[in-house]
Amino acid sequence: MNDPSAVPDQRSSSDVRVLLADDHPLMRESFRALLDASPGFATVGEAGTGAEAVRLARRHLPDVVLMDVRMPEMDGIEATRQICAGPETASVRVLILTTFDLDEYVYAALRAGASGFLVKDGTAAELLAGIRVVAAGEALLAPRITQRLIAAFTRQTRPSTGPPPGLEAITEREREVLVLIARGLSNTEIAQHLHVTVGTVKTHIGRLLSKLAARDRAQLVIAAYETGLVTPEPR
Repeated sequence: MNDPSAVPDQRSSSDVRVLLADDHPLMRESFRALLDASPGFATVGEAGTGAEAVRLARRHLPDVVLMDVRMPEMDGIEATRQICAGPETASVRVLILTTFDLDEYVYAALRAGASGFLVKDGTAAELLAGIRVVAAGEALLAPRITQRLIAAFTRQTRPSTGPPPGLEAITEREREVLVLIARGLSNTEIAQHLHVTVGTVKTHIGRLLSKLAARDRAQLVIAAYETGLVTPEPR
């Protein structure tokens, strides 16, 4: 039997390389079958625990780790934190798989550095599209779901009393962009709202990422809400 933690690379170098992390073998097998049958994707390994996910991420350096939350030895949140914080895995993106009853864990995973999340009962097309989005360096944040998550859990703690390092250095225009990102607007929507080009929006986002020491767009959303720059909308 083949070792699922060491999948030979038989795809093109342009394929999105994915590491599967889930403690259910049948779930991993179904994801692997889907990815291996889909042009442009390659499965580079399978992990049944969070600790194994970290180890294999360091070994294979995948583009994306498809990460379950609840796993033995080390949960998906801690595994995400270690992968995203590790200098050798700085380029690895983590996409969380969840069910709606795990919203709190998803929020914690976003804080740990995850680039987004998908619901487990989604379609195959949604899964493949989500992996591509995250592999491209974008955050996978469905606006309505993300706002519900943020609203639910920022209400439980007061915003920090002072700005995080870098927030005081952002310009007024960058602040506007940050607020619109936190509201769930896409780059195109932000450009239309501010009457600028998409390229200009991308420049502002790049500066925000640098000034706020944020890994990606998901981290910008978290920062905007946790500092009180944006407050949850009434439900």
